[in-house]
Amino acid sequence: MTWPINTNPGAFAGLTGTVSYDEARFAVLPVPFDGTSTWQKGADRGPDAILEASANMELFDIETKSEPWRSGIVTMAPVQGHTSAEEMVDQVRRATSCLLADGKFVVGLGGEHSVSIGLIQAHAAHFEGLMVLQLDAHADTRDQYDGSRFNHACVMARVAELCPAVQVGIRSLDVSEVGNLSPQRTFYAHGFTGSENEIHAISEQLKGPIYITVDLDVIDPSEMPSTGTPEPGGLSYRQLLGILKKVCRKHKVVGFDVVELLPNENNKAPDFLAAKLVYQMMALINKKLNGE
Repeated sequence: MTWPINTNPGAFAGLTGTVSYDEARFAVLPVPFDGTSTWQKGADRGPDAILEASANMELFDIETKSEPWRSGIVTMAPVQGHTSAEEMVDQVRRATSCLLADGKFVVGLGGEHSVSIGLIQAHAAHFEGLMVLQLDAHADTRDQYDGSRFNHACVMARVAELCPAVQVGIRSLDVSEVGNLSPQRTFYAHGFTGSENEIHAISEQLKGPIYITVDLDVIDPSEMPSTGTPEPGGLSYRQLLGILKKVCRKHKVVGFDVVELLPNENNKAPDFLAAKLVYQMMALINKKLNGE
């Protein structure tokens, strides 16, 4: 059974009815969940804010000289109605599995970071040898937090049960997490300059099909203040894009998500940044898939 298409007006990039589901390459899956956040609440409004902002983008991507929307983008019905994080993860996994079975490139929109668990579970089952690239301020490697193993602080602990990961932009963790991090596959934010050598070192740690999860708090709060836990000393948007360009060019990226936008009605710029990031990632991936 195919996951239903969004019948509401809010389609990514305003692309309602421009392409059929069968013809589309990208399937955008919103997951408006914020059940385990422990400080500022509101990430459940993130997917709608990204969709709204995306309708105001120019659809020509300057850096790739392309229009990724022409490969087809459909927006699916949001995954909602769950009563717990565990139920949400299961629903996201099932929805993602449906889309992958139909040959879609799945783009997850959070919601808090726990939504990534179901997305990655489905991709790990579908793509043998999967590896995850986590771009995040926080390590998220606790086995359980606040009574749940599916808390947003446990995402990478659940990923470690499925496949290896490379963690980039980390600048906040509990002392109990230190031993959970791989020295070779962890790239901390302090001292990171975005140099070619640094980005090459990240790329060298990645093998096989790659799933990318982007927690928006990886970006410095001066550019991305609209997150639940804005950590100082983050990457710039251009540094983040530099990493993504290298990874999408050198590796087979098979899925990605962008999570943890906490919209602020008085500042729409971060919403637009998130939407633009999603579209630019589509452009980079499209270029590789098209053999360019």
